[in-house]
Amino acid sequence: MDRINDNRCLSRLLEALTAGDCSRVVDEIHDLREKGVERETIIVDGIEKALELLDAKCTVDEFNLLEIMLVGRAAMAAMKEIYPQEPGCHQDKGVVMIATLEGDVHDIGKNIVKMILSWKGYRVVDCGKDCPLKVVIDMAEKEKPLAVFVSGLITTVFPLVARLKESLVARGLGDVMVVAGGAALKQLSAAQMDVDYVAEDVFGALRFLENRVGAVP
Repeated sequence: MDRINDNRCLSRLLEALTAGDCSRVVDEIHDLREKGVERETIIVDGIEKALELLDAKCTVDEFNLLEIMLVGRAAMAAMKEIYPQEPGCHQDKGVVMIATLEGDVHDIGKNIVKMILSWKGYRVVDCGKDCPLKVVIDMAEKEKPLAVFVSGLITTVFPLVARLKESLVARGLGDVMVVAGGAALKQLSAAQMDVDYVAEDVFGALRFLENRVGAVP
């Protein structure tokens, strides 16, 4: 499929996602997959772009809970078409924890990351949204994960993210990687937040993880 038609099809998917039209989203995903468009392209240039547009509107003046719910539902419908659960998929690459920290109730992006990691063979422990830092640390002590992925769409979570690595070290978990992502967290560098990596998108996070643990992408 040439780039112009590729972009047109992705634009139609973007329109369907931002409209929260689940049935149309499924149809567009089928069309894109039949045309040979890669999963990563659909997610990065379609689903994640729709979420970025939604993030930009989540201001005091434009915040619309119903719109967030509709787009979120459509995004998850798209992900289920792209990454259907396969009975034979073994989750033997190790444990990855994922959380949206206390004060942030957004979880669409987190859930997308969770689905992709699970499909790729990791056992994902989801600490949920609005999650206290202590809960994350206690769970990490129990699960001994390869990494903790944290997502953030609001800047108020910066201080919590910045405390995560030192809190893990204090529990003897210094080898656990901390990966940050999401619209708010991408504004700062890894050094500023004291994390191992700041991901531009879910596949950047996945590549970082697999390179560090020696897995084959």
